[in-house]
Amino acid sequence: MQTKLLNFMQEKFIPKVNKITNNAWIKGIQQSIISILPFILVGSLVTLIMLLNNIKSNLIPDLNDMSTFTFGMLGLFLAFLIPYHILENYKNEKKILAGFTALALYLMLIKPTFVSDVSYIKFELARFGSGGMFLSIVVGLVVAAVMLLAAKFSFFSEDTVLPDFIVTWFDSLIPIAVLIFMGWLGLTIKNVDIFKFITWVFSPLSFVGQSYLGFVLIVFLYSFFYSFGISTWALSPIVYPVMFSGIAQNAALVSKGLAPTNMTTYEVFYSAFIAAGGFGFTITLSIMMMLFAKSQQLKTISRATFPAVIFNINEPLVFGAPIAFNPILMVPMWINGLLVPLIAGAAMKLSMVPIPAKVFQLWYIPFPISTYLTTGIKGVILFILLFVITWMVYFPFFKTYDKQLYTQEQASK
Repeated sequence: MQTKLLNFMQEKFIPKVNKITNNAWIKGIQQSIISILPFILVGSLVTLIMLLNNIKSNLIPDLNDMSTFTFGMLGLFLAFLIPYHILENYKNEKKILAGFTALALYLMLIKPTFVSDVSYIKFELARFGSGGMFLSIVVGLVVAAVMLLAAKFSFFSEDTVLPDFIVTWFDSLIPIAVLIFMGWLGLTIKNVDIFKFITWVFSPLSFVGQSYLGFVLIVFLYSFFYSFGISTWALSPIVYPVMFSGIAQNAALVSKGLAPTNMTTYEVFYSAFIAAGGFGFTITLSIMMMLFAKSQQLKTISRATFPAVIFNINEPLVFGAPIAFNPILMVPMWINGLLVPLIAGAAMKLSMVPIPAKVFQLWYIPFPISTYLTTGIKGVILFILLFVITWMVYFPFFKTYDKQLYTQEQASK
């Protein structure tokens, strides 16, 4: 059974996943999300610095505007970056024009209002941020599609003597005009709010992603993919908008005096409970290998990879132990990929531990320090419980694998 599963994953599933993730369109969205990570980290650093005010009030001035103009601008940034990266993947020289066009179209479709005259425009600030990521993805894809379609036609022959920039200007006029006209329609037609419509269209995705079962499924898929050496970036175009909008909604609820409700957030995954050492809660396996391994191979790998695991970098251990394509260690990784979100999700649902409500996406801070910073002492207690449970899951599989390697090493001597 295990051999059939491994063969299926290697021969059928993984090539198809790689084909999807290497697609110019999906890859463009992934590249765009990677590009905005520094802005997300700045917003998280603001949250970390502001925690000092818990020690002494007014110790640090209010820096929340820094977060507003970094993390709070994700939708705006993505609107430019998505068509830019897609056209770049197609080696299309109009990538900057596509980015600017998408930026203009995005600003029109978030439905600003004109005050007294056209000299003043009012924007709803929340529409610039993570809440606008679904709109920015749609806008970016539409702009990229129109620009690539228009690139198949030209006003000029290939042997024209006109400079290239003149050719680019004229050939870009029609697609830009068509796209901006679409924005004008969305801006001027009363009772039509494209932002709300796109949010409504994607609301089932957010609803499923933020449900208890959706939370568990996403964490399991992350662990499952990792066990086959597939980067979790394959899921980023779907999961990240849900995560980022989720933490923004949590913050909005808390500002109104309500309790946060969204569990599928970057903070829960990478800072509170889920990805300790990496998905599959691999920090327990790493410590286990370092303390109890008899085989020289596992001892050496554990010492070499432990510094990375402490800072939640999973790949050295996944490919070094290896966990990937190793049935003995893949199975406990899958089990923990289910148990950890089932237990952590239930604890948050029952209000036994708080759900994070502030942007804190410094994924490289070691657990349980990041757990304490995002969920307090109750979160640390839950982390210790998860550590014990995942240890119990990994241990018999680890002992089996270690004995196998040790026997081989002794036989080779």
